[in-house]
Formats: sequence, C-alpha cells, structure tokens
Amino acid sequence: MKEFNLKSYHIRAMNASTEAEKTAINQELKDLYDSLSVEDKKDFNEQLQTFLIKEMATINSFYQATQEENLN
Repeated sequence: MKEFNLKSYHIRAMNASTEAEKTAINQELKDLYDSLSVEDKKDFNEQLQTFLIKEMATINSFYQATQEENLN
C-alpha cells in the first residue's frame, strides 16, 4: 500500500498566506490524485477518509473542551 502524507498538504494549506497559494496546493493534490493508478486511488481515498475522521475528532475534542470551559 502506498502511503500518502495528507497531513503535509493540510498543514501547508492552513499556513498558506493567500487564497492563490491555497488554491495551488489544492491543485497539486488534485494533480497527484489524477496521476494515480486505480489501486492507488483506492488507497488514497481510504487514507483521506481516515485522515478526515481523525481531524474532525480532534476539532470536536477542542470544541467540547471549549464548551466545558465556558460552562465553568
């Protein structure tokens, strides 16, 4: 299975100083995906789904902690 460093794209996009830079990073990721074989696209999609679930869980954890602090 090919490993994709999706977090690096995410961090680069978050730190992009302009929308144009963010768009270029997203295009780079799309170009990578387009260049993959069918099997690698399957791996990519599975890894992307796992990455997004983890990121959403982290965001939710921070949100819950903030809400709890606001209640105290």
